[in-house]
Amino acid sequence: MLTVPLADRMRPEDFIHVYGDKKLFGENGIFSRMIASNHIPNMIFFGPSGTGKTTSANILARASGKTLRKLNATSAGISDIKDIIAETGSLMGNDGILLYLDEIQYFNKKQQQSLLEFIEDGRITLIASTTENPYFYVYPAIISRCAVFEFKPLEVSELEKAVMGAKAFWENENGKNINIDQAAVRSIALSAAGDARRAVNLFENVANISSGTITLEDIKMFLPEVMGMSGFDKAGDGHYDLVSALQKSIRGSDPDAAVFYLAKLLAGGDLISVCRRLQVIASEDIGLAYPQGAILTLACVESAKELGLPEAGIPLAHAVVALATAPKSNSAYAAYNAAAADVASGKGISTPRALQNVHFDGENSAEKGQNYKYPHDYPNHYVKQQYLPNDIAGACYYRFGENKNEQAAKAYWERIKGTLPENMKK
Repeated sequence: MLTVPLADRMRPEDFIHVYGDKKLFGENGIFSRMIASNHIPNMIFFGPSGTGKTTSANILARASGKTLRKLNATSAGISDIKDIIAETGSLMGNDGILLYLDEIQYFNKKQQQSLLEFIEDGRITLIASTTENPYFYVYPAIISRCAVFEFKPLEVSELEKAVMGAKAFWENENGKNINIDQAAVRSIALSAAGDARRAVNLFENVANISSGTITLEDIKMFLPEVMGMSGFDKAGDGHYDLVSALQKSIRGSDPDAAVFYLAKLLAGGDLISVCRRLQVIASEDIGLAYPQGAILTLACVESAKELGLPEAGIPLAHAVVALATAPKSNSAYAAYNAAAADVASGKGISTPRALQNVHFDGENSAEKGQNYKYPHDYPNHYVKQQYLPNDIAGACYYRFGENKNEQAAKAYWERIKGTLPENMKK
């Protein structure tokens, strides 16, 4: 007999009881306010597993009053989309159809485009979910018609609440009480890595074989050695402290400390966070002082993912030591932040005409010709012309770092361009 997992049996039916980010959930969360206003827009949910995407879609679908249809893009095809579109003209679709499309990143461009007309005219309300960044995997025309919400991994405190909620639900179902040590609750929360479903399922597995009390030792029996507790701080947010310590040790050029924090994180089974953070470090902290560092790090990360734990520690140690002992520069990172600040403040809206994709000037156009100068037609493949918008012309975001690599680039451009602008000099 098939048994529905506890995480599905106790799935909340309103947002007050959803664990996680209170900006999204809770009585005053954005989703509750959508329901209160009777306005359910097209939406894309993105984030890791076990963070409430499917639960939120189910609650919103019920509240919408629309006919609910569900597809999973890993198995659905264009014929499934056509079947749902056909319903929009039938009695079933009179009030509109709400389509919950899980794992939308597995739909190709044509499949996603087939929904556009019906999203546009309101016959279909789309709620799509994905574990990937939608700006990389979802067709831009779909994104432009949707509100995008990020679902973040649950904090330890929220996961502890989920475990206690699972305990109460399990006791009500089974008609008996079960005791659980606080240390056991915390160990479940810490080992779940932000995934509420994982936390609840772990509790259920232990509860079903328990004689009435769940201890820390019982929890450890259900965790592989690589997921043991040594990698996590039982006092609270130690995991995030370790990730921070790893980056700061590399930034501070201390390979011994960096390798230690790598080992501690991997002892906790957190391969993904380490891989992501190392790729950030390679560009944020080492940057142009050692540009090959980003390439080396990516190769080591891909190798680690293919190998899996525990062997993944070998290529990752390679990357950590290389980055910790490499020269450092945050010049590109600082340049991006400065440019992003100007973008956020609304500067530089109009692209210079010379850079625009101009193929034809209309007969009534006041300005003729693009007047773009092709650098490869000039000595040293360089010619002076304005690239920044008029309102920020002359702005300097990038400043050469003092390391050998960037100083060599500075000397090269001083020779090619003549004298660098004053604000480009160190």
